[in-house]
Amino acid sequence: MTSVGDEQASPGKRAAVAVAITAVLCLVAVLLLGPDAYLWLKAVHVIAVISWMAGMLYLPRLFVYHSEARPGSELSETLKVMERRLLRIIVNPAMVAAWVLGLWLAWQGGLFGAGWFHAKLALVFTLSGVHGYFSAAVRRFAEDRNTASTRHWRIWNEVPAALMVGIVILVIVKPF
Repeated sequence: MTSVGDEQASPGKRAAVAVAITAVLCLVAVLLLGPDAYLWLKAVHVIAVISWMAGMLYLPRLFVYHSEARPGSELSETLKVMERRLLRIIVNPAMVAAWVLGLWLAWQGGLFGAGWFHAKLALVFTLSGVHGYFSAAVRRFAEDRNTASTRHWRIWNEVPAALMVGIVILVIVKPF
Protein backbone atom coordinates (compact mmCIF):
# COMPACT_ATOMS: atom_id res chain seq x y z
CA MET A 1 0.00 0.00 0.00
CA THR A 2 1.66 3.21 -1.14
CA SER A 3 0.46 6.75 -0.92
CA VAL A 4 1.17 9.83 -2.92
CA GLY A 5 4.60 11.21 -2.13
CA ASP A 6 6.17 7.91 -1.10
CA GLU A 7 9.24 7.64 -3.27
CA GLN A 8 10.42 4.31 -4.56
CA ALA A 9 14.09 5.25 -4.91
CA SER A 10 16.56 2.64 -3.74
CA PRO A 11 17.79 2.85 -0.14
CA GLY A 12 21.32 3.44 -1.43
CA LYS A 13 20.23 6.37 -3.56
CA ARG A 14 18.26 7.90 -0.70
CA ALA A 15 21.27 7.47 1.62
CA ALA A 16 23.61 9.08 -0.91
CA VAL A 17 21.28 12.05 -1.26
CA ALA A 18 21.02 12.37 2.53
CA VAL A 19 24.82 12.24 2.92
CA ALA A 20 25.29 14.85 0.18
CA ILE A 21 22.70 17.20 1.68
CA THR A 22 24.19 16.83 5.17
CA ALA A 23 27.74 17.41 3.88
CA VAL A 24 26.67 20.53 1.96
CA LEU A 25 24.86 21.91 5.01
CA CYS A 26 27.98 21.26 7.12
CA LEU A 27 30.12 23.11 4.60
CA VAL A 28 27.68 26.03 4.52
CA ALA A 29 27.67 26.16 8.32
CA VAL A 30 31.47 26.15 8.45
CA LEU A 31 31.70 28.90 5.83
CA LEU A 32 29.03 31.08 7.42
CA LEU A 33 29.81 30.52 11.10
CA GLY A 34 33.56 30.00 11.09
CA PRO A 35 34.82 28.78 14.48
CA ASP A 36 31.28 28.84 15.91
CA ALA A 37 30.26 26.12 13.44
CA TYR A 38 31.64 23.39 15.71
CA LEU A 39 29.15 24.07 18.50
CA TRP A 40 26.22 24.54 16.10
CA LEU A 41 27.01 21.31 14.28
CA LYS A 42 27.47 19.54 17.61
CA ALA A 43 23.97 20.70 18.59
CA VAL A 44 22.55 19.42 15.29
CA HIS A 45 24.43 16.14 15.83
CA VAL A 46 22.79 15.71 19.24
CA ILE A 47 19.37 16.47 17.72
CA ALA A 48 20.02 13.89 14.98
CA VAL A 49 21.09 11.28 17.55
CA ILE A 50 17.95 11.92 19.63
CA SER A 51 15.77 11.58 16.52
CA TRP A 52 17.57 8.40 15.45
CA MET A 53 17.20 6.88 18.89
CA ALA A 54 13.52 7.83 19.13
CA GLY A 55 12.88 5.92 15.92
CA MET A 56 15.08 3.00 16.93
CA LEU A 57 13.13 2.67 20.17
CA TYR A 58 9.72 3.04 18.49
CA LEU A 59 10.17 0.76 15.45
CA PRO A 60 10.46 -2.51 17.40
CA ARG A 61 7.44 -1.47 19.49
CA LEU A 62 5.50 -1.14 16.22
CA PHE A 63 6.85 -4.58 15.24
CA VAL A 64 5.42 -6.03 18.46
CA TYR A 65 1.96 -4.75 17.55
CA HIS A 66 2.41 -5.73 13.90
CA SER A 67 3.42 -9.28 14.73
CA GLU A 68 0.15 -9.62 16.66
CA ALA A 69 -1.97 -8.24 13.77
CA ARG A 70 -3.52 -10.48 11.13
CA PRO A 71 -1.80 -9.97 7.73
CA GLY A 72 -4.00 -7.90 5.44
CA SER A 73 -6.04 -6.49 8.33
CA GLU A 74 -6.66 -2.76 8.65
CA LEU A 75 -4.29 -2.64 11.63
CA SER A 76 -1.56 -4.45 9.68
CA GLU A 77 -1.89 -2.05 6.74
CA THR A 78 -1.82 0.98 9.04
CA LEU A 79 1.30 -0.30 10.80
CA LYS A 80 3.00 -0.83 7.41
CA VAL A 81 2.50 2.84 6.58
CA MET A 82 3.66 3.96 10.03
CA GLU A 83 6.79 1.78 9.90
CA ARG A 84 7.74 2.86 6.38
CA ARG A 85 7.24 6.55 7.07
CA LEU A 86 9.05 6.43 10.42
CA LEU A 87 12.01 4.71 8.79
CA ARG A 88 12.22 6.85 5.65
CA ILE A 89 11.28 10.26 7.01
CA ILE A 90 12.88 10.22 10.46
CA VAL A 91 15.15 7.28 11.26
CA ASN A 92 17.20 7.01 8.06
CA PRO A 93 17.89 10.76 7.63
CA ALA A 94 18.66 11.10 11.35
CA MET A 95 21.15 8.23 11.20
CA VAL A 96 22.90 9.74 8.17
CA ALA A 97 23.09 13.16 9.81
CA ALA A 98 24.36 11.64 13.07
CA TRP A 99 27.10 9.75 11.21
CA VAL A 100 28.22 12.60 8.95
CA LEU A 101 28.20 15.20 11.69
CA GLY A 102 29.71 12.81 14.24
CA LEU A 103 32.63 11.96 11.99
CA TRP A 104 33.22 15.62 11.18
CA LEU A 105 33.11 16.54 14.88
CA ALA A 106 35.50 13.70 15.74
CA TRP A 107 37.91 14.83 13.04
CA GLN A 108 37.70 18.46 14.13
CA GLY A 109 38.11 17.48 17.79
CA GLY A 110 41.01 15.11 17.17
CA LEU A 111 39.17 12.19 18.75
CA PHE A 112 40.27 9.39 16.46
CA GLY A 113 43.16 8.50 18.77
CA ALA A 114 41.08 8.24 21.95
CA GLY A 115 40.33 4.74 23.27
CA TRP A 116 36.86 5.67 24.52
CA PHE A 117 36.04 6.99 21.05
CA HIS A 118 37.02 3.65 19.45
CA ALA A 119 34.69 1.85 21.86
CA LYS A 120 31.92 4.37 21.17
CA LEU A 121 32.43 3.93 17.43
CA ALA A 122 32.13 0.15 17.82
CA LEU A 123 28.79 0.61 19.62
CA VAL A 124 27.58 3.07 16.96
CA PHE A 125 28.53 0.54 14.24
CA THR A 126 26.53 -2.06 16.17
CA LEU A 127 23.58 0.34 16.43
CA SER A 128 23.84 0.90 12.68
CA GLY A 129 23.69 -2.87 12.17
CA VAL A 130 20.55 -3.00 14.32
CA HIS A 131 19.18 -0.19 12.16
CA GLY A 132 19.83 -2.34 9.08
CA TYR A 133 18.08 -5.29 10.74
CA PHE A 134 15.06 -3.10 11.51
CA SER A 135 15.05 -1.78 7.93
CA ALA A 136 14.93 -5.35 6.62
CA ALA A 137 12.11 -6.08 9.08
CA VAL A 138 10.11 -3.15 7.72
CA ARG A 139 10.45 -4.69 4.24
CA ARG A 140 9.42 -8.14 5.54
CA PHE A 141 6.38 -6.74 7.33
CA ALA A 142 5.45 -4.74 4.20
CA GLU A 143 5.45 -8.01 2.23
CA ASP A 144 3.58 -9.90 5.00
CA ARG A 145 6.63 -12.16 5.44
CA ASN A 146 7.44 -11.57 9.13
CA THR A 147 8.15 -14.85 10.88
CA ALA A 148 9.52 -13.39 14.14
CA SER A 149 7.42 -13.68 17.27
CA THR A 150 6.12 -10.91 19.48
CA ARG A 151 8.65 -12.04 22.10
CA HIS A 152 11.46 -11.67 19.55
CA TRP A 153 10.48 -8.05 18.93
CA ARG A 154 10.06 -7.34 22.66
CA ILE A 155 13.66 -8.46 23.18
CA TRP A 156 14.93 -6.44 20.20
CA ASN A 157 13.12 -3.42 21.61
CA GLU A 158 15.73 -3.34 24.41
CA VAL A 159 18.85 -3.56 22.22
CA PRO A 160 18.96 0.09 21.02
CA ALA A 161 18.42 1.28 24.61
CA ALA A 162 21.32 -0.82 25.90
CA LEU A 163 23.60 0.45 23.12
CA MET A 164 22.52 4.03 23.84
CA VAL A 165 23.44 3.64 27.53
CA GLY A 166 26.92 2.41 26.59
CA ILE A 167 27.43 5.20 24.05
CA VAL A 168 26.34 7.95 26.44
CA ILE A 169 28.56 6.63 29.25
CA LEU A 170 31.56 6.49 26.93
CA VAL A 171 30.97 10.04 25.63
CA ILE A 172 30.35 11.62 29.02
CA VAL A 173 32.68 9.65 31.33
CA LYS A 174 35.47 8.88 28.78
CA PRO A 175 36.67 5.99 30.98
CA PHE A 176 39.82 5.28 28.95
